[in-house]
This record gives sequence, structure tokens and C-alpha cells, in this order.
Amino acid sequence: MDQPLGFPVPDWKAPPFPPAQAMNGTYCRLEPLDAAVHGKDLFEANAVDKEGRLWTYLPYGPFDKLESYQSWITNITSQADPQFYAIIDLKAGKAQGVASHMRITPDFGSLEVGHINYSPLLKRSRAATEAMYLMMKKTFELGYRRYEWKCNALNATSRAAAQRLGFSYEGVFRQSNVIKGRNRDTAWYAMIDQEWPELDQAFQQWLDPANFDADGNQKTKLSILTAPVLKMRG
Repeated sequence: MDQPLGFPVPDWKAPPFPPAQAMNGTYCRLEPLDAAVHGKDLFEANAVDKEGRLWTYLPYGPFDKLESYQSWITNITSQADPQFYAIIDLKAGKAQGVASHMRITPDFGSLEVGHINYSPLLKRSRAATEAMYLMMKKTFELGYRRYEWKCNALNATSRAAAQRLGFSYEGVFRQSNVIKGRNRDTAWYAMIDQEWPELDQAFQQWLDPANFDADGNQKTKLSILTAPVLKMRG
């Protein structure tokens, strides 16, 4: 009928809902978030951020008391989606950040990584990057086609992180939310299954201990390794 259509996906089968299971890496371990198990360590790690900058772009927080933070964890983990994980730095042996899989849509083969909140103890560490790798690796191994990252369009740090990790820019949804009484424009990023093999190799190369010198400095930046995969920057 002279109407354009998307390419056929004849063997498409919806993947399973991601199981809430631990993920093990070289530098970190991800465990399903539990208020009793992880709450105290996370609260203390977040408290290192005296100004509360961790919470600026999140729709909740900061939390001034452990009890209120644990209550928030109990509430958020009572749902199947978002599916929260505590990020355990194996060297420290403590939870130092959280992230979640969310907007999980098996019928479309799509899910998002979100609610990423790294304490100052976790930021800019190999464990921080490996946590993101483990979550995306699990996603594509389950058979998902699309992995999304969305953030406040004014959050320059999050936007740079998305591109470093291999998410391609897809545009801005204007006035998409009202968060803490302020407008939010949302920047969209994503990676797809066709890009995953190359991104997988990039992460493995960057995470290899041989990529770091005796002082722990990286020899090759992850952004250099993922750059060839990006379809658009923004």
C-alpha cells in the first residue's frame, strides 16, 4: 500500500521479567535492596555528602534520619517495578549506592535503568562503572532489545555519564514532569541489542585490571571505547 513499515522481527519473543537476583562482579556485587540489610550502610555513605547534592534531581530525599530512609526503602521495594539494587563495593564490604531497573516492559523488550544514586564513596570508582555494566549485561542476556536512560535535561553530570556508558542521545521531552515543585524537561538516551556486543567488549576492556596502572589510574578511558557505538550526542 506504499506505506513504510519497520523491519520485520519474525522470531521475536517477549523476554521474561528480570528476576530479582544478585549480580556478581570483580569490584562490586549487586543485591536486591533491603532496608534491614543495606539501609544503615547506605544512609551513612550518603551522609558524606554534607550539602545533599545527591538528591537535587531525584523526586525524593534528602533523608535526615535513618528511620525515614529505611521507611522509604521499605515502601519502594514493596513494588515489582522499579526493581531496586544495593551496590556493594567489594573492597569496602558495604553498600555505597543504589540503582534500579524500571518501566520494565517485556512485551516490547524494553526497560530503563533509573533511580541511580551513588554516594561520594562510590562515585568515580571501578565498582560504580561495573554496577552499570552488570545491569545492562543482565538486560541483554535476558533478551531485551532496548535499554533506556532518562534524566533531567539540566543534569549535565547524568547526561555525560549516559554517553560515557554508551547510551545514544535521542532527544528531550519538554515539560514532561513536575518534580519538587519545579518543571522537568527529560533527556532520553538508549542503547539497543544490536550495539551490545561492541559495548560489551568496551566494558570488558575498560574493567580489565590491566587497564589500570599501579596507582589505579585508567590507561584508556571508557568514553573512548564506547564512542564508536554512539549514534548521536547531546
